[in-house]
Amino acid sequence: MTGLVRVARRLLAHELRGLQSLGLWLARRRHGVGHGDRAAAYTGPQTSTLFAFAFLAVIETVALALVVPWPLAHAALLFVDAYTVVQLIALHAACVTRPHVAGADGSLRVRYGQLLDLRIPAPLIRGVRVERRYPEGRVVRIGADGTVDVSVGNQTTVTVELTEPVAFVRPLGRTAYARVVRLHADDPQGLVAALRRPPVVTREAPSLDRELESLAPSEPLEPLESDCPAAVPPDAYGLLTRE
Repeated sequence: MTGLVRVARRLLAHELRGLQSLGLWLARRRHGVGHGDRAAAYTGPQTSTLFAFAFLAVIETVALALVVPWPLAHAALLFVDAYTVVQLIALHAACVTRPHVAGADGSLRVRYGQLLDLRIPAPLIRGVRVERRYPEGRVVRIGADGTVDVSVGNQTTVTVELTEPVAFVRPLGRTAYARVVRLHADDPQGLVAALRRPPVVTREAPSLDRELESLAPSEPLEPLESDCPAAVPPDAYGLLTRE
């Protein structure tokens, strides 16, 4: 029962993130890409396939509307087909607005739409290289040796080796560990170059008070000698005039 509840919650979360991604897609915004980060798109091999499925679903809806004579059955089929089209477009929108991210600090965020979000800190990345592979099976495939394939169109183009396993949440809610991550990027050379660049170190801007404190002398200043005569007190001036 606990497993079913976990799966139901994950599926509901995927649905909500997909609808949110539709809004981001229409607004031409991206999720989780900060200043100095490099976004790596991965939708190239699957875009035409997703829209082909959506088009076929629309054709099926129109055909069933002409063939099925029962209004109740027609309404149910119309709802299912319309929901399928929305989900396909939402998946495409999620993949566009949630790209892979090479962080300015050298970290890597591997994603697939609203279904997967795997974060790899910079110190755990041992090596990264361009390597094209063609794994079979699901989009997210986890091997017994800890190798995680996140393929798009049954292909991966970048391989990331880790110094130690990294925990992440699988699409249906279970926890898994990755030792090697293989992912697809439309521009694998650009992603590898971004991960190999030195991380950007951000320093806190000094405040005005700190600058003034640094300029202030550590010891009290001694009075400077002057060539000008010292001021004469009024009493002494009277004595001088009388003499």
